[in-house]
Amino acid sequence: MIEFKNLKKSFGRLNALEDINLKISKKGVFAILGPNGSGKTTLIKCILGMVIPDQGSILINEKNIIKKWEYRNDINYLPQIADFPANLTVSELIEMVKDLRAKEANESALIELFGLDPFLDKKLSILSGGTKQKVNLVLAFMFDSSIIILDEPSTGLDPLSIIQMKELIETQKKEGKTILITTHIMSLAEEISDEIVFMLEGKKYFQGTIDEIKKKTKEKTLESAIAKILGGR
Repeated sequence: MIEFKNLKKSFGRLNALEDINLKISKKGVFAILGPNGSGKTTLIKCILGMVIPDQGSILINEKNIIKKWEYRNDINYLPQIADFPANLTVSELIEMVKDLRAKEANESALIELFGLDPFLDKKLSILSGGTKQKVNLVLAFMFDSSIIILDEPSTGLDPLSIIQMKELIETQKKEGKTILITTHIMSLAEEISDEIVFMLEGKKYFQGTIDEIKKKTKEKTLESAIAKILGGR
């Protein structure tokens, strides 16, 4: 379980998070949605310890994790931008991350899934954006962790790779993982999410299932429901 209590974070005059109270109490896929500047990336960085909130607490399995680090070994994270050391090869990067995590990894099946064998000895600097994102996905899924955080996971991927990614997420869900996803692609969120959290201007506007937000807004699609919320704020 992940719980945010009265979470606040400001950057100068910008209130990135305003009194966020949010509980993710079950396993499954949770999409954190919102336009740019809504606070979703700040929220994720708070979970990871990359941003320290000004006020409030974050609990994972009822333990406050702020200013601690041990809990991070049970979190897999895919950043939005695959910014890797340009001088390393793909295989060198994978081995480096394995050494840093000091945790058993299972990368072989993922490398095969995304067709990365021909690129293992290639420098990361010469790879396309889509291939870098596939490497990003391998790094995010090769460890067995109970929490998986994916920040815009479909960025740069071709249609086949998106299908493979969705199947991978579904497999992790069946294994009882808690998966947090941020995405601008409403069709992806609607297809794979068990629950969504919609954020706007640092505040939580909605938390619930896809059907619940459609019912609340009287719209037929998630995209139109979000558009209605944005139009009526």
